[in-house]
Amino acid sequence: MIRTAVIGFGVSGRIFHAPFLAADDAYSLDFIVTGNAERAAQARAEYPQATVLATPGELFAHDLDLIVIGTPPATHADLAATALDHGLHVVVDKPFTVTSVRGEALIEQARRAGRVLTVFQNRRWDGDFRTLRKLIDNGELGTVHTFESRFEWWKPQGPRDWKAGAGAADGGGILFDLGTHLIDQAAQLFGPVADVHADVLRRGAGAGDDDTFLVLAHENGTRSRLYMTGLAALPGPRFHVLGDRAGYTKWGLDPQEDALKNGARPGDDGFGREPEDNWGTLGVRGDTRRIEPEPGNYGEFYRLLATAIDGDGPPPVDPRDAVDVLRIIERAHARKGDLSR
Repeated sequence: MIRTAVIGFGVSGRIFHAPFLAADDAYSLDFIVTGNAERAAQARAEYPQATVLATPGELFAHDLDLIVIGTPPATHADLAATALDHGLHVVVDKPFTVTSVRGEALIEQARRAGRVLTVFQNRRWDGDFRTLRKLIDNGELGTVHTFESRFEWWKPQGPRDWKAGAGAADGGGILFDLGTHLIDQAAQLFGPVADVHADVLRRGAGAGDDDTFLVLAHENGTRSRLYMTGLAALPGPRFHVLGDRAGYTKWGLDPQEDALKNGARPGDDGFGREPEDNWGTLGVRGDTRRIEPEPGNYGEFYRLLATAIDGDGPPPVDPRDAVDVLRIIERAHARKGDLSR
């Protein structure tokens, strides 16, 4: 078993990491770190086999193999560096770090240490994204010229907890949050980005941007138009993809996050499957068909990670991909221009 500790038991640790670690026989969830008394009590109730600690520093006196970091972004680099110094494998939640330079330094440190370092870009295992990737690979759309992708929430009250006070320098704002997923998905589908246009806005009460739009000009000629906002009273389609053979439109989000928040667990009957109302539409005007999304499967990340730790394959996400995402975010913040004022 891979002896594992999760640092942080907010949405990241409680929803996205602990359930999948507990469901995978390759791992033992031995420690959970949180300084929040209410979350500590919840961790003890949900994972009685795990020891709950108040600070990360208490971990390193114990025998461990893997550290999963689900804390605010400004803490990622230092925690990951400390874990690597102690000879541990490391998963870092997105955004990988606050700057691409820190990310590059961690990659080099992991290389010297001979440890696996990866980044939890779990949205690569969204069911609708997996479905779209297959449609593109199979030539159903032809050559894609326009890719529209959205993560849009309705949170007019603004962000809560640490997100409320975190600006871009601390990895705050919706571009570092949801944008990290959107950029990663676009790069996975269409490859390197030659240029970036950005409209990075802060409309609400938080310290970071909350209504942002990017255009990525990929080297292959595709344009990715990425929308992220916390102020969408009515959301647009999750995907709207146009090729020279057909188009594909998909509404609604992958259901895994909401299911986990409502008490479901990986392996439950129907976990990761979308309702028929959310199925996508493929074709041209007057000739379309519905496409059922593949089931989402965030657990695949941890299956691939176990294989990598055993030395039998690459990490589920190459951290260099995460650094490329950070470089695009840095370019976007540098080029946001007059429209952001």
